Amino acid sequence: MSEPNNPAGETPDVANQENSYEAPHPGSQAMPQWETGELIDAPKFTAKNWFQMLGPGLLMGGAAIGGGEWLVGPIVTAKYGGAMLWLATMSVLGLVIYNIEISRYTLYSGEPIFTGKFRLLPHPMFWVLLYLLLDFGSVFPYLAASAATPLAAVILGEVPNAQEGVATILGITMSHETLLRVLGYAIFLAALLPLIFGGKIYNALKGIMTFKIVTVMGFLLILALFYSSSGTWVEICSGFFKFGNVPIRAAEDLNGNDQLDPGEDWDSDGVIDVMEPSLSLKFGTVFKAAYATDIDQDGKPDPMVNLGNDESPVWWPDLDQDNEPDETVTIDTDGDGQTDGTYQLERVDGGKQIRFKDAKGQLLPCIDVDGDGTRDGDRVGNLFTSEQRPDIDWSLIAFLSALVAISGSGGLSNTPISNYTRDQGWGMGHHVGAIPSVVGGQDIQLSHVGAVFEPTEEAMPRWKRWYKHVVRDQLGVWMPACFIGLALPSMLSVEFLQRGTEADKWTAAAMTAGAVEERVGGSLGGFFWFMTLFCGFLVLAPSMATTADGVIRRWVDVFWTSSAMLRKMPPKNIRYVYFTVLVIYGFFGMAMLSLEQPTSLLTIATTIFNFALGFSCWHTLAVNCILLPKHLRPNWFVRICLFASGSFFWVIATVSALQKFGLI
Repeated sequence: MSEPNNPAGETPDVANQENSYEAPHPGSQAMPQWETGELIDAPKFTAKNWFQMLGPGLLMGGAAIGGGEWLVGPIVTAKYGGAMLWLATMSVLGLVIYNIEISRYTLYSGEPIFTGKFRLLPHPMFWVLLYLLLDFGSVFPYLAASAATPLAAVILGEVPNAQEGVATILGITMSHETLLRVLGYAIFLAALLPLIFGGKIYNALKGIMTFKIVTVMGFLLILALFYSSSGTWVEICSGFFKFGNVPIRAAEDLNGNDQLDPGEDWDSDGVIDVMEPSLSLKFGTVFKAAYATDIDQDGKPDPMVNLGNDESPVWWPDLDQDNEPDETVTIDTDGDGQTDGTYQLERVDGGKQIRFKDAKGQLLPCIDVDGDGTRDGDRVGNLFTSEQRPDIDWSLIAFLSALVAISGSGGLSNTPISNYTRDQGWGMGHHVGAIPSVVGGQDIQLSHVGAVFEPTEEAMPRWKRWYKHVVRDQLGVWMPACFIGLALPSMLSVEFLQRGTEADKWTAAAMTAGAVEERVGGSLGGFFWFMTLFCGFLVLAPSMATTADGVIRRWVDVFWTSSAMLRKMPPKNIRYVYFTVLVIYGFFGMAMLSLEQPTSLLTIATTIFNFALGFSCWHTLAVNCILLPKHLRPNWFVRICLFASGSFFWVIATVSALQKFGLI
């Protein structure tokens, strides 16, 4: 975020405006009445200054290569290729409308959208409580937890094995899981340091973000140009437009003629793949751990037997219900309702009976019928073109929901764009002031109230130019950056991982490094392995700092304006409000890192993100249709698009939540 438009130490000029126009006071009277001022003119966009005009937007757009795109895009594309990326298209288009509309309010009032929401009835404290619930997903620090994986891999020289790995570091022996948690704590706390000390350290953080964009984009472009095929890019680019695709389970021989016809070889391996049952435990909810397999793929829990104890259960299939662990199972692999073979769950290898995948007693990942090391049977159908209604596979809905939630940020993470609009001095933000960086070493001056202008015939042309300025920034910079930020990381998994690869709960952030090393080969392969991990760390760790700053800033703004007690404080005392919110955020973040695995943090957070974003779209529509003068309100096309965007995010969130509660 750029430095504020007024020098440090100067009081914003809201109260100094001499204007006969009396500001309206719509909505809740518990919020202070706006001040008034004159709308300055927007900067002119010319061939000479176009790069300067896009510079801040370009930096913000470059941040679109964030943790979500690096984690969720590859997880989904490793399994389905580019076929499900249309969900990201819907998300990005919805967010473009949302970003423009939250900036509309800021251009008029100089206030961030959160403050505008709290101006609506019934009372600001009602909205405080509601948005504390909707913004709860932001306290799940999945970026810090995931950034620990590539960092641990660089330290260990190999991708960590959270289940079985043990390492000795600085004379201390610990499991890989413990190492990952310790590194997650360290990254999270380190991300808060620039927010505490501010000043030169904050400027250093901005330098790191710039270095991140150049390094990550450069490395991915090298891989894209020299080590990927044109078919990969066709698949990814076309995937953004394959609307209606949904995940299903099906054998590749769709017509049952015992040969691969055109379009049937889903993973392009030349083999007629069947439906290989997963042995992963399912049917867990947010209140109950996963406890059963679904080997017969009927969507219902299999009978299980506990080989462990109540405190540390080890579940094993007992399909014949004889209270003994099954050694073999008979399954239907082509979906015709007839059993096709009996397969071993236990085997003898070198005289040793193999029952578990790892030392903690987990099942093997799947019944690998053809022995290719991946689970076959995942593909897509289309809601609009399939002859029969596709039988949707809900097992990956949490990650598909996450893809929607984080394509171009997500949840309430986009709301700081309106803060950014104010801090840049765009529109009426010119009169209000800003939070310059954070704390330490700098005075922070921010007016408690916004300033509005009278929409006269003289002011309306200036207003239209400001609105076009925001639209140009979003359509010309932010939106393309989001698609690039999704396409390049997804290229890694489509090109370098075998179709059907499933991510481990701990190592999703580093799942492509080994495949890249193998493809490049030689001594250069080791360097590319390191760079893949290093770029993963660069994407995830700095994004943790900017995410934390965004959460803290939006709530600081809210409390600063909505609280009658805080409105009595002098502008420079905003630092104390900032520190209070930061400490609360840090406490909850550390607690969440102690409880969950990285991908669990990701799916929980993003389910909440979609609920929050859906409601925020509707709430923003209400703000702009109630608080803004008639001539400044969105037209009917924009209103319909914003309402539809909110409905899309809400539906995705509802489906994901139902799956998490075991209802679908």
